Amino acid sequence: MSKPMTKTQLVAALADQMGSDKKSAASALDAICGLITSEVSGGGAVTLPGVGKIYCRERPERMVRNPATGESFQKAADKVVKMTIAKALKDSVNG
Repeated sequence: MSKPMTKTQLVAALADQMGSDKKSAASALDAICGLITSEVSGGGAVTLPGVGKIYCRERPERMVRNPATGESFQKAADKVVKMTIAKALKDSVNG
């Protein structure tokens, strides 16, 4: 497995695809990340066409176990960010 693309590499590739400079590509990427963060943290969901859907899901209160001590305790309800991958991306990876 290769190393994941860094933000610098992503900005450079985005600038190349847009036919723009790296500064505007970086600000576009930051704006998109900010929009996704604010929408998902507010309880909404964001669909990136061809990539997937990012959303927030609530987990109920539950019993968990500390693996180091074996002690069981009650963990409070919390929220987690999930992503469902689009079929188009799955197909491009598998085929």
